[in-house]
Amino acid sequence: MTALAAPAPSGGSRRLAGTGALLRFALRRDRVMIPVFVAVNALMVLSMPYTLKNLYGTPAERTGLVHQLETNASFRALIGPVFDTSTGALTAWRVGVYAAALAAAASLLVVVRHTRDEEESGRQELVASGMVGRRASLTAALLAAAVANAVLALLVTAGLAGQGPSGALALGLGLAGVGMVFATTAAIVAQLTESGRLARGLTAAVLGAAFVLRAAGDSAADGGTSVLTWLSPLGWLENLRSFADERWWVLSLFAASVVAQGAVAYGLAGRRDLGMRFLPALPHSRLRLSGGTPTGPSVGRLGTAAALAWRLQRGGVLGWSIGFFLAGVVYGGLTDGAADLVRDNDQARQIFERMGGQSGLTDAFLASMTGMLGLIAALCIVASVLRPHGEETSGRAEPVLACAVGRLRWAAGHLTIAFGGSALIMLLAGLGFAVGYGKQVGPVLGACLVQLPAVWVIGGVAVLLYGVAPRSAPASWGVAVAVLLIGWVGPALDAPRIVLDLSPFGHVPKLPGGGMEWGPVLVLTGLAAALVAAGLTGLHRRDIGS
Repeated sequence: MTALAAPAPSGGSRRLAGTGALLRFALRRDRVMIPVFVAVNALMVLSMPYTLKNLYGTPAERTGLVHQLETNASFRALIGPVFDTSTGALTAWRVGVYAAALAAAASLLVVVRHTRDEEESGRQELVASGMVGRRASLTAALLAAAVANAVLALLVTAGLAGQGPSGALALGLGLAGVGMVFATTAAIVAQLTESGRLARGLTAAVLGAAFVLRAAGDSAADGGTSVLTWLSPLGWLENLRSFADERWWVLSLFAASVVAQGAVAYGLAGRRDLGMRFLPALPHSRLRLSGGTPTGPSVGRLGTAAALAWRLQRGGVLGWSIGFFLAGVVYGGLTDGAADLVRDNDQARQIFERMGGQSGLTDAFLASMTGMLGLIAALCIVASVLRPHGEETSGRAEPVLACAVGRLRWAAGHLTIAFGGSALIMLLAGLGFAVGYGKQVGPVLGACLVQLPAVWVIGGVAVLLYGVAPRSAPASWGVAVAVLLIGWVGPALDAPRIVLDLSPFGHVPKLPGGGMEWGPVLVLTGLAAALVAAGLTGLHRRDIGS
């Protein structure tokens, strides 16, 4: 008798070989980032019913709120429409769009990290040399994003079930759906670009465009739904109408988008070389032409470490600058309407005053909004400070440092952009407030700039971790997210003062309206300088790549 040979794996199986191992590896690498994103997002959503019950505890108060929102186009643009007066519906209205945006951001980061970043670093070529299918890495990245979004959906559904099981399930599935839509968008962009940084930036731009489309549609809609809203996945989440006669068929839009974009991403992945982008790359330099013959030096030479740092980070600085200016314009335009919206609600007024000081309601709103932008600026400075860490771990720092460039001068170029860039975006936010609000230009500008010492402290922590313990440098994100959570959720939950004081933002003066206190500002600035000095000392003494 002859032995029967085992059947050869089919073409599809070969292309996905090793997916399970890569998925386990991806989840292990993201064992900190994914739980942090999911926990922060779930906590933000699940804490909102408690806050709303304190603010609008009676049906009459909730009905009055809904009536005011229906006539306030600015608030519809910022947060979206509300479809019911129940606590669950108000929760979906208040945090739905922003929770979905956070889920989308986490998903695109996961996918880009395990696809384009791996190819850019050269690790994917090593992995592909083994028994790994051509599309296994892409599949593992999408599955890792799916795991994160599934856990978020499960937590939201279980946590809000008391407000209505069907509404909780709809909101959870909607948040996961938005996350997976942008995960597959990132999968496409990762095939079209040659840089992980560019892939993240382009996908984030798509997310920003989705927010703008939703905002424009909600602002234009008066008692109905605009076509612009239906062009945005964030608008689909709204029109799912969680806790308000759910439209279950809207979930098919998420499913169709995920399937269609996934198919495009898989098609592109099978038609390009590993490490290359799908579209042909442009030359890295332009040559001057004279009579058809290339002459002269190439354009774009980098002569200093600072110039290299600027070339690497200029796109991020530009994106954050535009975003903060536009946010200032929007929040400035909402100032008068926000004051009218909560003027008759004692609980809402107290929350704004806890976030922004004990001055007038308008000043408290301005102070709370500038404080929120300061919290977001902390994320910006961490991303910029950790850029040298990315250069070091990818092996690109060593060739630079092998030249006549000291490591401190190399790091100083990146840190100048990080700390100077944070000052620039807060300045632009203040100018945006001045454009949108049109009043108190000086005080509002000062309210934005006074956030900088607290922002710099978070940046100093990132410098310290990178310089002294580079393996722990990504923990800077955890510090920034914790500070964001304290500043955002703490006042709404009436957290004890000792908890709020853990954040450096709890010590900055509450402007406008409050008095300028130079003592805390100087202390925070000195602390930031000390942290940076300690981090640079550690960087100077340790081995690069250790």
